[in-house]
Amino acid sequence: MRLSEVDTPALLVDGEALEQNIATMAAALPGDRLRPHVKAHKCTSLARRQSAAGHAGFTCATIRECEGMAAAGLGQDLLLANEVLDARRLGGLTAAGSRITVAVDSAETIDAAADGGVREVVIDVNVGLPRCGCAPEDAGRTADLARRRGLEVRGVMGYEGHVVGLIDAAERTDRCRAAMELLLTAHADVGGELISAGGTGTYAINTWANEIQAGSYALMDTAYGRLGLPFRQAAFVLASVISASPSWAVGNAGLKAFGMDHGNPALADDGSVLFCSDEHVTVTPPRPVGDQLWLVPAHIDPTMAYHERLYVFAGDTVVDIWPIDLRGW
Repeated sequence: MRLSEVDTPALLVDGEALEQNIATMAAALPGDRLRPHVKAHKCTSLARRQSAAGHAGFTCATIRECEGMAAAGLGQDLLLANEVLDARRLGGLTAAGSRITVAVDSAETIDAAADGGVREVVIDVNVGLPRCGCAPEDAGRTADLARRRGLEVRGVMGYEGHVVGLIDAAERTDRCRAAMELLLTAHADVGGELISAGGTGTYAINTWANEIQAGSYALMDTAYGRLGLPFRQAAFVLASVISASPSWAVGNAGLKAFGMDHGNPALADDGSVLFCSDEHVTVTPPRPVGDQLWLVPAHIDPTMAYHERLYVFAGDTVVDIWPIDLRGW
């Protein structure tokens, strides 16, 4: 199949860029120094490429991701970096032979893990992002409570998500250090082998964590593209121009094809995206009806969840089609 034959809108992945990104990260963070986050791509075919690069453990954001990874034979060491209040599906994966660790930050989430049949947990620590996680000073007490419930505490995790996208590298470094000082303080009280943190924006900065949960590096987006990282843009949404006016053109990919929380997608070539509506993207300068628009997502993670499949291409040829099989919950 030629790219010109693909029904649009379609999610495209440059196979060469993807492999280069995976190799670049594997060289920087070999083996268990990286626990790739599959929320960034939700695709077991892509996860197999990361596994082949030496990364046996993975980070997941949903129970569905854990189930899909286990079914694909990639359940050797899965960390669900999220609290859950019903862990029975995770306990079922554990009973079937997968290694499942879940994040906990309260008595309620500890009880859910223990009652659901999960055997291992990490203590989720709030390191500055106002989201999940216990206060650093409460981490030791939380770990003690988990051990009293019969759970093995593997260590701590804390996501510096408020830091990873900062454009100024010095500020990113300083604020990452401050976040990780909180996590190391918590780890001193908790113990365990894991200090898990980080993302694509801090993978080379965060030397305090012993495993990094980066995921977006494989495909990239415009948000991370501004940081000067050594990764190529590999993911694009292909649209077709369906209407043309003297000053603009309209393509058939809109709000339902992109994660929009980081703003509009960008055109891969010269031009600007004016706005997106439900099924349309309006761009300038104008182009003729039938032209293709190559659009770069602003936030790759939610963009992936909007699509059922991705088309791996080389040149102008589709070389493979991978299902985005970890969508849903």
